[in-house]
Amino acid sequence: MSAGRRRRCRGDGCDHAGGPSGPGGGRPARRRDGRDVNPPVALTIAGSDSGGGAGIQGDLRTFAALGVFATTAITAVTAQNTVEVRVVHALPPELVTAQVEAVLDDLPVAAVKTGMLATAAIIGAVGDLADAGRLANLVVDPVMVSSSGARLLEADAEHAYVERLLPVAAVITPNRAEAAVLCGGEIRTLADQREAARALAGLGAGAVVVKGGHPAAGSGGDAVDVVADGRTGRMRELRAPWVESGNVHGTGCGLSSAIAAGLALGVGVDDAIDQAKAFVHAAIAGSVTWRIGTGRGPLDHFGWQQDGDR
Repeated sequence: MSAGRRRRCRGDGCDHAGGPSGPGGGRPARRRDGRDVNPPVALTIAGSDSGGGAGIQGDLRTFAALGVFATTAITAVTAQNTVEVRVVHALPPELVTAQVEAVLDDLPVAAVKTGMLATAAIIGAVGDLADAGRLANLVVDPVMVSSSGARLLEADAEHAYVERLLPVAAVITPNRAEAAVLCGGEIRTLADQREAARALAGLGAGAVVVKGGHPAAGSGGDAVDVVADGRTGRMRELRAPWVESGNVHGTGCGLSSAIAAGLALGVGVDDAIDQAKAFVHAAIAGSVTWRIGTGRGPLDHFGWQQDGDR
């Protein structure tokens, strides 16, 4: 795939200028000019979570919390709660395309994120839109398995991410398990995490964020995300103190949609990633005392605002 094609599909504004290297590097991005008449617009292409914690529902709250107007294209309908995913019904790819085109034909979408895409056919449909240069500042969260362990992607669709979306993404945000699948290896330690980020960056994405989740061996007890710059090869780590909480449903969705929100607001890629890390950390900390449901509960997407008031 040509470099020109990749540049086109990443969209304008995807600069990789250096920024703060950790979650303390700044508040999550919001509209910087209070006189602006319209907020920036972002699009989430993802599945619906009937439990409200992740997917489209989580993305909507993230965009709202960060001052971005949200538009949506639903890829699948799920019946789930905080305990389990009971049913997954993927929509026809042509219906996903129709939703995206309806939004893009009318609204000035400044950034796009993908979440659960469910099938190789839907990944292909999104890839076609990216190849046509329609998905500016594309953030790809390669969702494969839910936090409760349910599979959210057809097994034969994993290679479609590598072939169709990674080369045209501004940012990809796999967790350790997803990165291992995409790389074809195992990730047990922080060193493995770094190597996976480096390998995925070589596949063409503008930037790669391999999410650490629970502290890995060698992390010093912190939640560590590894970031690789696909253009320069520069590697860095984003660290935050581990927050012990049962309310972690939707953390991956929150990170990717917060990055997209930052890009929509005109923030550079590095700063958008740093601020998204801070946003998710605050969202986890803000919901520690919540008891919503009996399983993995949701995040407090407005927790960063409360944190700033303290």
